[in-house]
Amino acid sequence: MTAPNATVDARGLSCPMPIVKTAQQIRTLTSGALVEVLATDPGSLKDFTAWTRTTGNALVEQTQADGVYRFLIRKA
Repeated sequence: MTAPNATVDARGLSCPMPIVKTAQQIRTLTSGALVEVLATDPGSLKDFTAWTRTTGNALVEQTQADGVYRFLIRKA
């Protein structure tokens, strides 16, 4: 597994802030870069699935442990 190029710590933030912070970070990266997102909002599961589908970015991995949701997103 390749290490992410950037990490967005959105723990403790509610919708829409995890998506907003991820969108801001992903704009600074080149195509193909990986972004790791850490979130605690249960709504982020549906939010990131929908956001990656509409933006064309790829949701590479999605895991959950100890109340923290981890998303690995590849920039389109």
